[in-house]
Amino acid sequence: MEIRIERAAQLKAKPDPSTLGFGKIFTDHMFIMEYEAGKGWYDARIVPFGPFPIHPASTALHYGSEIFEGLKAYRRADGKVQMFRPIENIRRMNNSAERLCLPQIPEDLAMEILTTFVDYEKDWTPSAPGTSLYLRPFMFGNDETLGVHAVHHATYMIIASPVGSYYKEGINPVKIMIEAEDVRAVRGGTGYAKCGGNYAASNRAGQKAEQKGYAQVLWLDGVERKYIEEVGAMNVMFKINGEIVTPALTGSILPGITRKSCIEVLKSKGFKVSERLLSIDELAQAMADGTLEEAWGCGTAAVVSPIGELCYKDQIFTVNGGKIGEVTQMLYDTLTGIQWGKLEDSFGWTQLIG
Repeated sequence: MEIRIERAAQLKAKPDPSTLGFGKIFTDHMFIMEYEAGKGWYDARIVPFGPFPIHPASTALHYGSEIFEGLKAYRRADGKVQMFRPIENIRRMNNSAERLCLPQIPEDLAMEILTTFVDYEKDWTPSAPGTSLYLRPFMFGNDETLGVHAVHHATYMIIASPVGSYYKEGINPVKIMIEAEDVRAVRGGTGYAKCGGNYAASNRAGQKAEQKGYAQVLWLDGVERKYIEEVGAMNVMFKINGEIVTPALTGSILPGITRKSCIEVLKSKGFKVSERLLSIDELAQAMADGTLEEAWGCGTAAVVSPIGELCYKDQIFTVNGGKIGEVTQMLYDTLTGIQWGKLEDSFGWTQLIG
């Protein structure tokens, strides 16, 4: 597909790496493409970054017909830029699109668009340690009617933001509260799709946890309120008596790409990894008898986030003495080493730009 390019009249100065947060600064351009039922995708273009008009009756504004992805481009020591497992994000976005009745994008076209856009904006990829170019592809239904139906018109976009290290002062274990009232998603719902509604629905519990001094919540399933699902907006893993346990993908859990990468790294190093149902009772017993050796969340923004404390029914349990564990540290070092090109990519996960 031909991608039309409209260069910004004035390019912005690149920010000081020390000022980078997350998602606050954006590059000079963005990608936009339109969809119409019966016509397909058309008018692919890279244009100057900025606001754009949207009809007040747009489907996305009223019915939440919206999905998104998150991945990063990294500046290697040799100056080249590479992405980490972009095909996995493309496939997951198509799965999300199918669930919300949004149009899918052929994988080869989606990859062509993503690599073209990143190549065009690659000068925005910072080189300071721990920094990267965060990429946010997203799609929304754009029918100009208040009727509820499958989407006939949609818009696909990509924006990019240079971001700093997720951890300002190293990887510090966080305190997590186990949520017993609100649920994130239910089986048969949209839990496995990366759509905005899932995140909006999680804000109330997250806010309550923050008010009590916790970084985030550990979610239980929405049916029996019994099985562990995710931690905050990340997948979660536990080392229990030498075994790595992570909740099985039952339909209410997002199939995280960092989760998948962690599992593949762990198996390559000989760890026993079990994707299964993990009840809160089993976890509570492991916390009580000391067989819970490590716990961590995993996701694109943080890579891994060690859990140093868990609170369940007002009872507080310390994990690994409140310190990062050996397995958690190994995963962080291995994944970030591959992402920034410091370690050999024996898995074939990275894709060079240009």
